[in-house]
Amino acid sequence: MMLERQREGVLKAKTAGKYKGRKPIASDHRQNVIRLAAEGATKANVASQLTIGEATVYRILAAQKSRPSPKNVKLAKKSSRRDF
Repeated sequence: MMLERQREGVLKAKTAGKYKGRKPIASDHRQNVIRLAAEGATKANVASQLTIGEATVYRILAAQKSRPSPKNVKLAKKSSRRDF
């Protein structure tokens, strides 16, 4: 009975736009983390400057490495060796 009432209340809050959840912190700091790391700052220094956790810095930089930017994408050279 209690869970049923709780679900009703959550559904009502969501429809009213009051149940949004927590805003991701990392999205606000993503560009600053990437910029500071590119300038050569240590991960611990970046975290302390932006008042975020070191794990967040590592997570942002790992995600950045897995997404190649258009500037860093190189076309593969065609092999001059022919396979017969």
